[in-house]
Amino acid sequence: MDQEPVVVAVINSTPDIVDMLRLTLEHAGFVVVSAFTHDIRDGRVDVQQFVGQHQPRVVVYDVAPPYDANWHLFQHISGMPAMQGRQFVVTTTNERHVQRLAGQHRQIYEIVGKSADLGQVVQAIKEATRARPTR
Repeated sequence: MDQEPVVVAVINSTPDIVDMLRLTLEHAGFVVVSAFTHDIRDGRVDVQQFVGQHQPRVVVYDVAPPYDANWHLFQHISGMPAMQGRQFVVTTTNERHVQRLAGQHRQIYEIVGKSADLGQVVQAIKEATRARPTR
């Protein structure tokens, strides 16, 4: 019996990174949907509707500069009812700062230092799909 492919949502501010992650993740067997951070912040993408339509199992969210503002957006998104039970892989260029902000955030499966560390992102997603859903 074939297993349904895992849907991964990529939320990032850089089109080239979104494209690079999409190609890499699709090659690894995932179905990829994406949204730009600024479109969410500006209300052009309704996160509840986006998640309801695509049902991602894992969300790859990039905390880019300004770190605090993008961290607050992450907190808002991850706290939405539609996000409950989903795992997050957070990418950032300032891992130490984001780890300090994150503390013990329950839905974060792993923080990856750079979204360009493609092998690490793929591995984190694979491990997150095997982890028990958070509540």
